[in-house]
Amino acid sequence: MSTAVRLSLSSLRAHRRRFAGTFLAVFLGVGFLAGTLVMGDTLRASFDSMFGSATAGTDAVVRGADAITTPGESQGVRAPVPTSLVTAVEAVPGVAAAAPDIQGAGQLVGRDGEPIGGQGPPTLAGNWITDPQLNPYRLAEGRAPARSGEVVVNRGAADKGGLGIGDTTTLRTPDPVRVTIVGLATFGGGDGMAQVTFTGLTRADAEKYLTARPGLAASIVVRAEPGVSQSRLVDRLTPVLPDGVEAITGRQAAQENTDMIAGQFLTIFTTFLLVFSGVALLVATFSIHNTFAIVVAQRTRDNALLRALGASRRQVTAATLVEASAVAVIASAAGLAGGIGIAAGLQALFPAIGFPFPEGDLVIGALSLTLPLAVGVLVCVGSALLPAVRAGRTAPLAALRETAVDTSGASRPRAVTGAGLLTLALAVTFTGVLVSPSVWLAGLGAVLALAAFVVLGPVASGTAVRVLGGPLERLRGVTGGLARRNALRSPGRTAATASALMIGVAVVALFTVFGASLKATMDRTVSRSFAGDVAVSTPSFGAGGSGLSPKLAPAIAALPEVDTAVGLGRGVAEVDGAGRALTVTDPVALERTFDLGEVRGSLRDLGTDGLALTGQEADRRGLHLGDTARLTFTDGERRTFTVRAVYGRSELAGDYVVTRAAWAPHRTQDADRLIAVSFEDGVATDTGRAAVERVTERYGNPEVQTRDAYASSSAGGIDMMLTLVYALLALAVLIALLGIANTLTLAVHERTRELGLLRAVGQTRSQLRAMVRWESVLVAAFGTAGGLALGAFLGWVLVRASDGASDSSFAFAVPPGRLAVVALVGLAAGALAGLRPARRAARLDVLRAIATE
Repeated sequence: MSTAVRLSLSSLRAHRRRFAGTFLAVFLGVGFLAGTLVMGDTLRASFDSMFGSATAGTDAVVRGADAITTPGESQGVRAPVPTSLVTAVEAVPGVAAAAPDIQGAGQLVGRDGEPIGGQGPPTLAGNWITDPQLNPYRLAEGRAPARSGEVVVNRGAADKGGLGIGDTTTLRTPDPVRVTIVGLATFGGGDGMAQVTFTGLTRADAEKYLTARPGLAASIVVRAEPGVSQSRLVDRLTPVLPDGVEAITGRQAAQENTDMIAGQFLTIFTTFLLVFSGVALLVATFSIHNTFAIVVAQRTRDNALLRALGASRRQVTAATLVEASAVAVIASAAGLAGGIGIAAGLQALFPAIGFPFPEGDLVIGALSLTLPLAVGVLVCVGSALLPAVRAGRTAPLAALRETAVDTSGASRPRAVTGAGLLTLALAVTFTGVLVSPSVWLAGLGAVLALAAFVVLGPVASGTAVRVLGGPLERLRGVTGGLARRNALRSPGRTAATASALMIGVAVVALFTVFGASLKATMDRTVSRSFAGDVAVSTPSFGAGGSGLSPKLAPAIAALPEVDTAVGLGRGVAEVDGAGRALTVTDPVALERTFDLGEVRGSLRDLGTDGLALTGQEADRRGLHLGDTARLTFTDGERRTFTVRAVYGRSELAGDYVVTRAAWAPHRTQDADRLIAVSFEDGVATDTGRAAVERVTERYGNPEVQTRDAYASSSAGGIDMMLTLVYALLALAVLIALLGIANTLTLAVHERTRELGLLRAVGQTRSQLRAMVRWESVLVAAFGTAGGLALGAFLGWVLVRASDGASDSSFAFAVPPGRLAVVALVGLAAGALAGLRPARRAARLDVLRAIATE
């Protein structure tokens, strides 16, 4: 074994450049994985520290005991608690101080008239707590609000909006409130909590603008006297609290806040990045396997001589695996260091792009150290395993033969196996998306389809290259013909080289098709459901934004140019024990402005105890016209509602509709999420829109859009997601390019004598360079074509699986323009990958090349 190790290490030192592509593939994949893990650990620890520091003075929190959680949301809505409880809480032995914590949505408008934040993270407003130990925000500049209209804002929000102390601006609550900034605050030592914004008002203003009526608060924060533990304080508080109200420790509340804001964000963020790390490492696997397969094929005579001199199969196999292990360990260690550097760079970069990275040192956990190293070594050694076994099977008599290119791959057993896998993949996929909708079956079918494409690659490569290379031979003559023949020489090698690019292109195509389908779904939803002329909305998604004032729709409806203006508000309640979102609106105006499909019953008769719901939801609940359903609201009140209407479509209107009068007794901070406006007959869209905009200026200047513009803006987040996806997938494509370049470089080395003969019989350097470049383009074209076909199929699977798992109907759309761009990028990538091998081939000395053994 020691002799085999010495031989392999000696060979590695002598042929370092052969493994440059392998080194870079492992380095990039491990670096991305390590950077993701380190960044996640650092963010998690920083948020823990920030919340711990900000809430260090809070020993207990008194809040509503029950939360109503609607599908798709992890954070429930709790009932407010009466501020009168503060007196009872302060009387409990061991309580040093208590204060109501009034919270709601409030979005500041910046100096430029645009809202600050709201693109995901929440925009918060609340009362400024005067006890500095109970207030999680610290006054950094100025003073606390003392009079109505005065506010303190977090310094990060002020900087982003170009605001400072003494400036007057608008706070959307959602009713517009003119406020003057008198102080700037920090949170946990930072200018803000990531992109979360906070506006602190006087207690009277907070009760006026953020609650349904005075005397209510989201919770009561409590500080204990010295020597009283948090758990003991909670035990003393519990007996004095009324039904429906609970007390939890400050540590528990801080952990819940961390899980709510940091935990959910970090889980999605790191999972997203880890998926792409996996794609990059999968692409690297093909590149590494191909490199070792070629190296083993080139060393057939060397390995045969070792076998003739007495080396065993195990020793030859071990020698190849030692080379792979050495490359794996060095590249993985370098990738780990690079990943830590990436995390450090992002820590410095985030504040520059407006996302404050919590202060603190990098946190490098044991998992962040060991997992990338282990994955890097396993991927590299695992990829080299089959070539190593093949090397061990080399017969001693092979030393008497010329080195030959591996021509295996297009065998009948492979074709049969691949066809069987493809048949099984299609059967499982169609079952999962058409017969019995199942995300798991659809996912299994997608994995099987990927495996079938990989297995069938060598079988299909010959036909594909002949078809793709046909025009090349006519356009480029002998040079194009030679490039096509070179790509056909080894079907297994061509397929393995193209497979890396195929996976990268397939994932790009998958997200491109899925994104186009989401946009088509949104366009269809708005076109089919929204019968108005313009929409008034706030540009926000996630938890951000404050919504629209419920007073705005009536103000717009009063315009002479307007026929109908209906606002869609949101409420929550438990319907027969299950949390559900309610659409709060005027049902008569809703029916005139939205296409609800077939309506059974009457939306005009809902009143204060009537309910309308979609047919699909009615079937799911077993409800019919005239049946009753028990609704439990966040204030704890239970009321019986009668089903008075069943309508066909839910999309924009939601699954449940109640009147504003029915919701009013249970509302907290009332807001509309959308106002749909229909103009009178004969009113031009531009004229009506201008009239609506004059009204909206008095309500915080929300956006007024035509129906088509509203549909496009609703899908705007999809383009942003795709841009991020493309940026991340560039790493996988880069690794695939390294694989193509490395394969061609090794192929040039393998064909040295042949290239010398071509030069000797008259081929020019430019023709030789063109031949190698076009071979690279053909390989890339094969991988790109396979990737586009696989990606489009997987995109269809994802859309149909989402359709089956969702209440909404998804539209499938294939964007030919974007996919054409992907195809062109794939071909350009092939041409780019062939530049260096082509230059190296053209520099060969003719006489030395002919004499090469």
